[in-house]
Amino acid sequence: MRGPRPIPPELNPRDSGKWSEYSSFDTTPRYPSGTRSSLASISEAEKYLFSFDAKDFQAFSAEPPDPEDDPITTRRSFPRATDLVSIRGCGNVLALVTLIGGLISLFAVYPIVAAFTRGQASNLGAYNIGGINASGQIPVIRGDYGLIDNDTPKEAYTKPSWRDPSQEMQLVFSDEFNVDGRTFYPGDDPYWEAVDLHYWATGNLEWYDPEAVTTQGGALQITLSQKQTHGLQYEGGMISSWNKFCFTGGYFEASVMLPGPNNVVGLWPAVWSMGNLGRAGYGATLEGVVRPLFLLPHSTRANGRNHKWPYTYDSCDVGTAPNQTINNLPVAATENGDESRGGVLSYLPGQKLSRCTCAGEDHPGPKHPDGTFVGRAAPEIDVFEAQVDATTLTGDVSQSAQWAPFNAGYKWNDGPQNLIIADTSISKQNTYVGGATQQATSVTTQTDQNCYEGSSQCFSVYGFEYKPGFDNAYISWVSNNALAWTMMSAGMGADAEYMIINLGISRSFGAVDLAHLPFPVHMRVDYVRVYQPKNAINIGCNPKDFPTDAYIKKHIDAYTNPNLTTWVDDYQQPWPKNSLLQQC
Repeated sequence: MRGPRPIPPELNPRDSGKWSEYSSFDTTPRYPSGTRSSLASISEAEKYLFSFDAKDFQAFSAEPPDPEDDPITTRRSFPRATDLVSIRGCGNVLALVTLIGGLISLFAVYPIVAAFTRGQASNLGAYNIGGINASGQIPVIRGDYGLIDNDTPKEAYTKPSWRDPSQEMQLVFSDEFNVDGRTFYPGDDPYWEAVDLHYWATGNLEWYDPEAVTTQGGALQITLSQKQTHGLQYEGGMISSWNKFCFTGGYFEASVMLPGPNNVVGLWPAVWSMGNLGRAGYGATLEGVVRPLFLLPHSTRANGRNHKWPYTYDSCDVGTAPNQTINNLPVAATENGDESRGGVLSYLPGQKLSRCTCAGEDHPGPKHPDGTFVGRAAPEIDVFEAQVDATTLTGDVSQSAQWAPFNAGYKWNDGPQNLIIADTSISKQNTYVGGATQQATSVTTQTDQNCYEGSSQCFSVYGFEYKPGFDNAYISWVSNNALAWTMMSAGMGADAEYMIINLGISRSFGAVDLAHLPFPVHMRVDYVRVYQPKNAINIGCNPKDFPTDAYIKKHIDAYTNPNLTTWVDDYQQPWPKNSLLQQC
């Protein structure tokens, strides 16, 4: 039992005058006597600040409380389950488990599942998956077929084939250029990139700079100006979809306003395509691969045989050799050629990625069943190269394809079964047939003279449609939205093509009247669209049958450094060995 209670310490009295301000307090005791000391009267309160019963403060006790009297110390020795587990505690544990599980799923489970379930990223381009450019324009991905601009009219989603109007073609790519202020520096756009280099290979007078390319007034605009830059006096622009968007077969169309006046010579605007294994302006990637296109209808082959075309060209013969000769044979390759080169037919280094390439050598593949490589190249097809005729001073376009190796005398079978001109009153076969670095098939067609910057500023539609392969292969060119001419071929290479648009100036293309060209001049493109037959959709820069991705990654320095102009001397890579030359 408890001992005697301790006497509480006596508190000091306070000045009674200080309590007068509390005289309105209720003096009725609030607790029964003995339970807790209370203010009995205001007079008592005046004596002390407060009073208390010491039994309410067991800390003042000299002895511990009796377990029999204290309910706290008389509880059970072992806690009950309900004392340890509560609803609030369960909720806390559940929330913690959920949080930990979510973190594990996000950082451990999801990456593993995604790695095994996601599809392969497209090689169509876009520095972000799905594609978003600097202006915030986000293209629409239509299934697996291509990339369609939201602003493309619905009526333009299909188009009949120019060669066979009964065949409907489907839109697989479009860019309407309706968002003003787009830029095309590396990384700015998902499909296009402007180059920053001198196009030395064709002796251009201008430097190509990304600042010369933008969008304005609902159109792509490339400016050619008189400006001192990089040691040159002019600045132009070139953009391409290299390694971003490519197509194999189909119809490539552009609506274009040509630059400057229609009666002054010298400007060189162009819309064209090239195989993805060669990057325009990057010389090392072009050596030994540019010009090969398809099997050209022959007249007399320069290899002494009745052979049909090549660099894609999938044959192993003298056409793949440097200068198209082995020990100065055949004779046809040494005469009646380029007069500026002493009559020699070819100054090309040979087909670098040929069917003759030795096993184990550097080649993008694929291989034939017999183990030999498929001949590869970078085919070039021009939608147009625009010019002003120096004699008539009227504007026209040259629509052509270039290839190698060459026919003797650069002559091909251009009979009516292979060369079909739709309207001979405005179109004629080009007198230029080739030189030591290329052979060309070309037809020039008079343009709409109103669709120039210096005239009524209308847009005119140009394009080409081609069918690759070896059965009824062809290329058909379109000028002013009408069929201009068609070239039939025994076979055509199927390397993936990318798009190129540029505006420059060069005396190698023709006379240049600098005194009368009104700089700056502008080439404007209202839209670009690509169509393919519904039963032959084939887009992407790394097609299974003609791969490019691994080869480009292996030689990425050559594809990104324009100062590497040759494969062996600058890039310092070996030329693949050739079995025909007994190098294996």
